Amino acid sequence: MASPTMSRQRVPIPPAGSGPHPTVTVPRRGTQPNAPAERVAGRYRYDRRTGGWWWSPEMFTLHGLPGTSAQPATEECLRFQQDEDRTRILDALTRACTDGRAFALETRIVRADGRDRAVVLVGEPQRDATGDVVAVEGVCVDITEGRPPGSAVARAEALEAEVGQMRAAMASRAAIEQAKGILMLLTSCGDQVAFELLAHISSHTHRKVRDVAEVITRSAAGLCRLPDDVRAIIRDACPPTQPLR
Repeated sequence: MASPTMSRQRVPIPPAGSGPHPTVTVPRRGTQPNAPAERVAGRYRYDRRTGGWWWSPEMFTLHGLPGTSAQPATEECLRFQQDEDRTRILDALTRACTDGRAFALETRIVRADGRDRAVVLVGEPQRDATGDVVAVEGVCVDITEGRPPGSAVARAEALEAEVGQMRAAMASRAAIEQAKGILMLLTSCGDQVAFELLAHISSHTHRKVRDVAEVITRSAAGLCRLPDDVRAIIRDACPPTQPLR
């Protein structure tokens, strides 16, 4: 699937022993006046290959939905946005999928209870070992409360700094997850052992875990050669049937 499209297909994830998920309620603007609400930040993932979405529990809270709601389709995600924001959000997701462009947008959502909330939506393309974009992961942060005081310039600078921190954290996490997957294939180990191996390489080569992860993923994609000290540790961890390039 090249880019997100508006569809009514659902991607339910039923918990054990529960009945059907309730349908996501489409909000109606202005049904209730704005009221103070807890500032929350939720995570999401769009799978480019299946077109499916995953929302963290905080995302459902942010949108005023029960935690047992069905995972939304693209159309439902967009219908919580203000009319003027839907096109630019869909365009940003499409560019992330096709061109690998990250994005950070300030938008307004209409919760299921009718309250308007200002949010920052951040998206980072996730690539496989060959460099193809397979998903878009990101965070949605409620900034309605505690907006930076002062001029529009000061507010923009404060938001830019916050978004930059979120994007850096997400990029680090993405590189580590990719490197863990590569090590799991090479060494036939599990998720936790793969992370411990990353930490071991970091400690013994005096590199940050993120730097180790990035060099492993770039090497797997054929973009660089593994440093000799990193190569030596991974070679020692690989079984004889899994030669290291």
